[in-house]
Amino acid sequence: MSNKHTAYSILELALVPKGSTIKQTLNNSLSLAKTAEESGYKRYWLAEHHNSEHIGSSATSLLIGYIADNTSTIRVGSGGIMLPNHSPLVIAEQFGTLAHLYPGRIDLGLGRAPGTDQLTAQAIRSDFMKAAHSFPQEVEKIQTYFSQENKTAKVRATIAEGTDVPLYILGSSTDSAYLAAAKGLPYAFASHFATTHLANAIRIYRDQFTPSDVLEKPYVMAGINVIVADTDEEAERMFTTLIRMFVGVLTGKTDGLQPPSEMTDELVELFNHPALNQMLKYSFVGNKETVKKQVTSFLEETQADELITVSTLHNVYDRINSVKLFAELMGEINSSRVRYDSVADHQSSH
Repeated sequence: MSNKHTAYSILELALVPKGSTIKQTLNNSLSLAKTAEESGYKRYWLAEHHNSEHIGSSATSLLIGYIADNTSTIRVGSGGIMLPNHSPLVIAEQFGTLAHLYPGRIDLGLGRAPGTDQLTAQAIRSDFMKAAHSFPQEVEKIQTYFSQENKTAKVRATIAEGTDVPLYILGSSTDSAYLAAAKGLPYAFASHFATTHLANAIRIYRDQFTPSDVLEKPYVMAGINVIVADTDEEAERMFTTLIRMFVGVLTGKTDGLQPPSEMTDELVELFNHPALNQMLKYSFVGNKETVKKQVTSFLEETQADELITVSTLHNVYDRINSVKLFAELMGEINSSRVRYDSVADHQSSH
C-alpha cells in the first residue's frame, strides 16, 4: 500500500435502540464521541435524516455544537448536510458560527440526497427538486459565502467570511465523483450501504481531479460498517442488529434498533439475499484480528486515505468497546505499514 497512514473517523446516525429514548441516544452519541477522541479518531460526523422516529440526527448543526462543546480536539462535522434541504446562506451562517466557537475543528460535508421521503422533502423546502438539480451551483454559493472576497457583495454571510471550514462532497453514486473532482474537494463515499459504485466513483474522482486552493491531490474517504468484539462469535451475534435494520429499510418496516440474537438460519438466508448482501458488502465483523485482515484487504483494494466507520449496535457499551478495538487495529495497521515502507526505502537505497 502506498499510504503510510490511514486516518479513521466515525459517522453517527444517532439510531434509537428499541426500548431507549432520543435523549438517551443523543447522550450516548456524546459518550461515543468522547471515546473516539481518546482513541485517536480524526473526526466525528453527524448525519441528517428526517421523518423517522428511530433516528435522532435531524438537526445536524445543533448536534455538531453539542458534540463539539463537550469534546476538545476531535474534528466535528456533517456527514452530511443535505444541501437541497437548506438555504446555502443559512448553512454558511450556521457553520461560520460553529467555526468561531470551535476554531479549527468544524467540517462541512455536503450531500444532494434528501435524507427522507419525497413528501417530507417537499415540506422541508418546496423547491427541493430544483435545488437538487442545482447542487453544484448551491455548493458554489456556500464557497462564495465563506470567501473573503464576498465582503463587497450585497448578500453576505458575514459570520462565515474567512472562517476555516473545510468542505467535503458526499456521494453514493458517480455523479458526486465528477463534482468533487472538478472542484478539487475531498470526496466521501457512502460505501457503508451504497457499495455498487465505489470502485468506479473513486476511479473517476482520482482520474479527473483538478487541484484547488484547498487540496493538491485527491483525498478519498470511504464508509464501512464495523463491528469489533472480543470474539468472532460475539461480533456475529451483534451483527444481527444491523441485518435486521437493513431488512427493515428494504421492506419499509423500520423500527428501533433490535437487540442482538443468535444468527439463525432465517437471518443467514436474509443476509444472503442479493440485495441485502450487496448493501452490506463492506461490513467488517469479528474480533480484532479478523477485522484487521478485512480492513487491510479493503485498503489495498481502494487505497482510501481515510475510513469513516458506522457502528450499528444496540448496546452503547458494545459500541464503545468496538470503537476502542477498531482504533487499536488501525494503529497496528498504520504501524506495520510504516515499518514496511521503511524497510522498502532502505532496500531501494542499496
